Amino acid sequence: MSLAALSFATPWLLVVLAALPVIWWLLRVNPPAPRRFAFPAVRLLLGLRETEETPSHTPLWLLLLRLLLAALIIIACAGPLLDASQEAESDGPLLLVIDDGWAAAPTWQTRLARAEALLARAERQGRAVMVATTAPGNEVPISGLLTAAGALERVRALSPKPWPVDRAAAKRDVAEAAADVGEAMQVAWLSDGLAGGHAAADEAFVAALGALGPLTVYAAPQVARAKALLPPRDDGDALSLRARRVAAGAAETVEIRALAADGHILARQALNFDAEATATEAVLEVPTAVRNEIARLDIDGQTSTGSVILVDERWRRRPVGLVSGGGSERNQPLLSELYYLDRALQPFSEVRRGSVPELLDSGLSVLVLADVARLVGQDQVRVEGWLDDGGVLVRFAGPRLSEGADDLMPVTLRLGGGRALGGTLTWEQPMPLDDFPEASPFIGLAVPDDVRIERQVLAEPAVDLAEKTWARLADGTPLVTAERRGSGWLVLFHTTANTDWSSLVLSGLFVDMLQRIVALANGVDEGDLSAYLTPLTTLDGFGRLGAPSAEATAIAGSDFATTDVGPAHPPGEYGDGPRRRALNLAPATLALRPIEAVAGMPPTLDLEARREVDLAPWLLLAAYVLALIDLAIALGMRGALPSLSRGGATSAAIALAVLLAWNSDALAQDVPLDDARIVELTEKTHFAYVVTGDAEVDATSHQGLRGLVMILRTRTAIKPGQPVGIDPARDELAFYALIYWPVTDNQRPLSDDALANIDAYLRAGGMILFDTRDQSPIDAIERQTGGQDNKLGAILRGLNVPPLSPVPIDHVLRRSFYLLDEFPGRWRSGELWVERYEGDVNDGVSSIIIGGNDYAGAWALDEDGYPLYQLVPGGQRQRELAMRFGVNLAMYALSGNYKADQVHIPAILRRLGQPTPDVTE
Repeated sequence: MSLAALSFATPWLLVVLAALPVIWWLLRVNPPAPRRFAFPAVRLLLGLRETEETPSHTPLWLLLLRLLLAALIIIACAGPLLDASQEAESDGPLLLVIDDGWAAAPTWQTRLARAEALLARAERQGRAVMVATTAPGNEVPISGLLTAAGALERVRALSPKPWPVDRAAAKRDVAEAAADVGEAMQVAWLSDGLAGGHAAADEAFVAALGALGPLTVYAAPQVARAKALLPPRDDGDALSLRARRVAAGAAETVEIRALAADGHILARQALNFDAEATATEAVLEVPTAVRNEIARLDIDGQTSTGSVILVDERWRRRPVGLVSGGGSERNQPLLSELYYLDRALQPFSEVRRGSVPELLDSGLSVLVLADVARLVGQDQVRVEGWLDDGGVLVRFAGPRLSEGADDLMPVTLRLGGGRALGGTLTWEQPMPLDDFPEASPFIGLAVPDDVRIERQVLAEPAVDLAEKTWARLADGTPLVTAERRGSGWLVLFHTTANTDWSSLVLSGLFVDMLQRIVALANGVDEGDLSAYLTPLTTLDGFGRLGAPSAEATAIAGSDFATTDVGPAHPPGEYGDGPRRRALNLAPATLALRPIEAVAGMPPTLDLEARREVDLAPWLLLAAYVLALIDLAIALGMRGALPSLSRGGATSAAIALAVLLAWNSDALAQDVPLDDARIVELTEKTHFAYVVTGDAEVDATSHQGLRGLVMILRTRTAIKPGQPVGIDPARDELAFYALIYWPVTDNQRPLSDDALANIDAYLRAGGMILFDTRDQSPIDAIERQTGGQDNKLGAILRGLNVPPLSPVPIDHVLRRSFYLLDEFPGRWRSGELWVERYEGDVNDGVSSIIIGGNDYAGAWALDEDGYPLYQLVPGGQRQRELAMRFGVNLAMYALSGNYKADQVHIPAILRRLGQPTPDVTE
């Protein structure tokens, strides 16, 4: 039953309102008890009239007050709900379907809040619940019938996956599980708002859910749905950045960040969506040196795997210098040794021309010498040193080199003009290429049938000639040979860089071969592409890079370009250092369609709409207040309150109601800091956490510190009290040895009172652990004074923040109780930052510690000591390390750097009767 936005969970109880006339009659025939008077003496009775008066009826205003009290209780028992959900109803169990693929990440917290509201309603109605997920990778994609409380625990343990949903598999799982139930179900689908890649699978999924019972679909507004960043396109001197959104609408601007491997922001580029556009594109122009440092591109503010592109060597640009031994560049450019090289290298490299000294001075990755027989003077010495540092020297043969060459050759050449294939004086015909050897970096490239070699310089036979051969002709003679020189490579094409000796330069193979060689300049040697690339780091559903999961498996190098992301191959970095390849979620052809485009889809409800509000507690509170007022009035009318007369009862009731309303805010305040409270806080050590206003975050902070207290009581001699929630603007902070500060999305700049309070606390030796809970505090640390709009920066900008650095290897925090080499929490990939020690301030103990691994979530335990939250990537080892970090942190906060103090060691050894070492050793 509903009245506009008001509805009732048990509307039949409203029938009791019909009993209000009966209550009216009972109150009228049962007037208030008469007042009793105590007379001081019998003589005062003289002259009194012998009449007895008693009230004949209850005053009308008191009667209406009591009727209102009864009506409030009856309506509260009927379960009034404000803004109840508009989902279809059924008497059967609730099937809660949750899309947990990459597109669900941006609205994940809203999704969990909606799920909690649906489960709360199911609990009130006594429904059983079945929870199903649509992304592959869950051990149990659909549960059996659970209680609402059990389903809530399962939902809270979910996290978005870094790959798309599979609704075809989800349809099969749901159909099998629903067949065991055997009755109609109420179905609520929390959609990610995106149609899948297969329209038929989406339509079948919608039809299957609709067949189970009334179906309600929730989706976020289209402007809040996930956006995808596509792999950039190499446009020569710049990178073309491309992004997609779900549907056209209002004009919108997103900002793309280019980050280095250490998380440092290298560049930003705005992308503008026109009102009617679903795709946008912009050019990122940065110097080549900066471009080669880019390791990641992402959409600022989007927490999703689809908004991240990991950049590997395929998008790097390396400066390539060209030097020719001939002089036909100007008068005969098409015959020049450099013409075809320039055209082949331009798409993926920065091409420079000049003399050898000029090119080396400008900073070079690859040096190409076209028919240069000898390097003269100091040029050879400088090139040899450059090769030792990792440069790549590529040489092409020609008439000059075939007559004699210097020592910078990978193999010994047979001089005398080279070998001619074809012509009137030879029986041999122009020779095609053979397949590339397995050890060649050219492995995997297709050899065109129309490439012919007419002339080549020959290599002298040698034991290691086959190992140095990267390409050969059909008869086995080498065409490309190479040799390691220091950290660099020395490569020789045994033919020319123009069309005089071969047609190789006219083919697309020539471009691919040069691209593979240029990639060697940065140490990237793909080697045998048939070898497997093992996962190095992987992205989670929120686009955070971390350790690979246990399910991630290696990918064959030859299959890497066609591999789809999934549980076995999550997006991330594969291979070792010199062969690192990035596997991204979004292909260049990714198209996003709204879920509303699926045929048969019912109207979707807003996932972010305000959740229903249960009015029963508020009505019962109002009834309680009225009952107190009625009690006060009744006592006054009976004379139990002498100060109240009949005429003053109404005034007293009004005054009491006003007093309650005036103090309603005071009832919600913390316990005042009186002497008893001070004694309570100082009797035991207490840890505190900052109350953020987010109920879920505050509950996690309390549970986390409570779990840390339990661990400390079990493993150490510290017996802390229960954690305390504080407000930095109001509460005294000096009582707490350690304050845990979770940084939330709605974090606002601190008030002047809060800043002064925190500054005094830190100067007095206090310690605060800031936890961004997103693995990436480095951005906020680097931009704390730059005015950027980031969560942690909103706090740090107003404080006197000392210089910060990652925890050094010899820091006391690594050994205050346990020996630690990492500091994991609920996540495992973020760094921990501490104050950089620059003197004797605060005895070398960091007052500020900053991390992003959601430490409270890892420490959180229930009353029985069982963990409350799942860790990522997970495992008992990670949880144990997180607990050990908590113990080390507590010890560090309470005892400082005593384990690093070497001053007292001689005195201690003398007391123990041991020889005293020389402090200078």
